[in-house]
Amino acid sequence: MACTTILVGKNASYDGSTMIARNDDSGSGHFTAKKFVVVKPEELPAVYQSVISHVQIPLPGAGQAMRMTAMRNAVAGKGIWAASGVNAANVGMTATETITSNPRVLGADPLVVYQPAKGERPEVPGGIGEEDIVCLVLPYIRSAREGVVRLGELLRTYGTYEMNGIAFQDVNEIWWLETIGGHHWIARRVPDDSYVVMPNQLGIDSFDFADACGAQENYMCSDDLKAFVDKHHLDLSLDGSFNPRDAFGSHDDADHVYNTPRAWFMLRHLNPNTWVWEGPDADYTPHSDDLPWCMVPERKITPEDVKYLLSSHYQGTPYDPYAAYGDPKSKGAYRTIGINRNSFMALTQMRPDLPEEFRTVEWIAYASNAFNTMVPFYANVDTTPAYLACTTGEVSTESFYWVSRMIAAMADAAYGKSIFHVERYEEGVLSATRALLNAYDEKQAQEADPARRAALRTEANEAIARELKARAADTLNKVLFELSCNMKNAYSRSDA
Repeated sequence: MACTTILVGKNASYDGSTMIARNDDSGSGHFTAKKFVVVKPEELPAVYQSVISHVQIPLPGAGQAMRMTAMRNAVAGKGIWAASGVNAANVGMTATETITSNPRVLGADPLVVYQPAKGERPEVPGGIGEEDIVCLVLPYIRSAREGVVRLGELLRTYGTYEMNGIAFQDVNEIWWLETIGGHHWIARRVPDDSYVVMPNQLGIDSFDFADACGAQENYMCSDDLKAFVDKHHLDLSLDGSFNPRDAFGSHDDADHVYNTPRAWFMLRHLNPNTWVWEGPDADYTPHSDDLPWCMVPERKITPEDVKYLLSSHYQGTPYDPYAAYGDPKSKGAYRTIGINRNSFMALTQMRPDLPEEFRTVEWIAYASNAFNTMVPFYANVDTTPAYLACTTGEVSTESFYWVSRMIAAMADAAYGKSIFHVERYEEGVLSATRALLNAYDEKQAQEADPARRAALRTEANEAIARELKARAADTLNKVLFELSCNMKNAYSRSDA
């Protein structure tokens, strides 16, 4: 899946939270309807069965699984695709960011691809992939580090049929893991004072093998990764400074249209004065293959900042497809971040100054981020509001997913007249739901009974969903009107 990821270390965020966020994008030619649900331990099978690869994996025994939230596919048939969530131990995970590789890696450690039965040859199961990873890992880990270790063991044992990046988060740490070929992997801890942007490329640009094979303070990897690199001559450095992006990733011409411009825009927005981003003397351009994996921002980062970036269509640059200025040849030159094929955005925020029970908030947005709004919900709950959870394959105004998709399609078609409605919608939802979140944080802080605090979280989520539904319906009405006024058979003279 094409996606965009942002990771924010606790000292880079506005309130000391760790934050991980990802756009989940449908593949070209279709949309993937999503729903925000709770998965309970008793719903997890003893043996996991992958739909795509047919691999079967025994899961840890009874009593080891935890409740988790998930952004699963709304339409059955292709697997669960849990995508993003938080478990009962306040560990967050988002999976996956599809990343790139090169033939040297894939020739040395081929992907583990499903082979159907043919003639007398029996089927050969494939490895694990995006369909499977959250369900296989998140219910069973109690820290971000544990997530890296568990996924690393699964990759060693079963392999994977695709290259992916995966983020793990707890209140103190964020780890980013990238798969290398069929069975290998690397992981790096996001520095507390930094943020990371990931645009469908292998991203880690430096790696300390000594730490990874020793204390593992900031790096981890497959046990045999150094030997693998040496055997297959994957280190391309001239000075001995190992760069995983050079060794394991790609620098194709297609990257300069599809991938690197997204990272360039996000880094440019959060560090506008750190480097020169435009012009003949630019330090970095949309075509730069050496954009930093992580940077210290020029100011602290908020959830609203993350949403803006994951909604981007290169505003303020010649590449904005909606711009009313500039060279028409530049508009739409690069793949945008907020794209029509966005399925959802999930931002997981772990607030260190609040009790564990209501520490974690999941900010959810559906459909094209350029025309939607994100909404905060408590993660430590047993159920989620129907407006977000009951998505089906049928278009319905009772579904936040489908309302969001309708608003986006209509606003895009009448952009000039509709965009201010969308802007007011987003600001109104964020303001109103933040107020509700603040109020319910205070109510829980004053409530001594754990059962009552749990009930308050569910009550809060329902109140937020009601506020959201009313504002979304109002916005849908407004953009429908604007688009209707642009119909080809429009006529200005009234009947009277």
